[in-house]
Amino acid sequence: MERLLALELIRVTEAAAIASARLMGRGDTMEADRLAVEAMRRAFDEIPIDARIVIGEGERDEAPMLFIGERVGDPASALGEAPEIDIAVDPLEGTNLVAYGQAGSITVLAATERGGLLNAPDCYMEKLCVGPVVAGRVDILAPPAENLRRIASALGRGVNDITVVILDRPRHQDLIAEVRATGARIKLIGDGDLSAAISTAVSGTGVHAVMGIGGAPEGVLTAAALRCLGGEIQARLVFRSDAERERAQGMGHGDPARVYRTEELASGENVVFAATGVTSGDLLEGVRFFGGGARTHSVVMAYQTKQVRFVDTVHMLDRSRPPAVRL
Repeated sequence: MERLLALELIRVTEAAAIASARLMGRGDTMEADRLAVEAMRRAFDEIPIDARIVIGEGERDEAPMLFIGERVGDPASALGEAPEIDIAVDPLEGTNLVAYGQAGSITVLAATERGGLLNAPDCYMEKLCVGPVVAGRVDILAPPAENLRRIASALGRGVNDITVVILDRPRHQDLIAEVRATGARIKLIGDGDLSAAISTAVSGTGVHAVMGIGGAPEGVLTAAALRCLGGEIQARLVFRSDAERERAQGMGHGDPARVYRTEELASGENVVFAATGVTSGDLLEGVRFFGGGARTHSVVMAYQTKQVRFVDTVHMLDRSRPPAVRL
């Protein structure tokens, strides 16, 4: 199943990336997201799978497409019985990044067998993400200074050689002050903590940890990627209102003190993760258009097969204007 998904699902993120990249710098976040959603859904419906969305654009009444519980795929076209899978999707992570021509926006999805992804409530989540060398050595309940000391020790560096990515939000003022006090370097980002978290597990990106509060659904996608890469995420749910807490309790996740780990957020044995760059960032190049086509840069990874592929694809969108393919 992983081989099928790895080959097919990358087409879905590529389609969404090309569609949304057309609006880079246009200032329209809603339209960029809509184009990504519609492109993803069309691509899903060409794949011989029986899939349901467990993390998507929202509830059915809030999202016209890719809503939680929606069925996607074309099981009738499968040779034999279509695989039953669960999908977590973020059609466009970093809508503001695309709208204003900034770096680091990606289109993302994760898939696994039924029940293999946590049905996370739509609330905030405190996260601590690290790469494979540091996995198992940090503790989200410890102070940031202690975790930075452990990260530096595991990597054989000084704390002042560590780079931490934190979302640039008022809620992180105290965290930023604590990290600065240790001498560690900080990269503040406006959006895209998922892409940053994956970068912790990829050598050469210069990112060693992600700390702070972001979206819980993105935390599940992060867990899928880090599980494939051998990295680690630790997380706790953060509720902004009583309504959020009650909703989470109804889903079995009402304890804000509970620490969720990588294998709980993405527990499946056949986890596949795919992402395509929309605007260029630390991990992926953005979509590049030329007469007659486009070029995309993606990553697809699979847990069981222990494979990570970076895929550079030329899309010949107009065969009447064949592109000159260059390395």
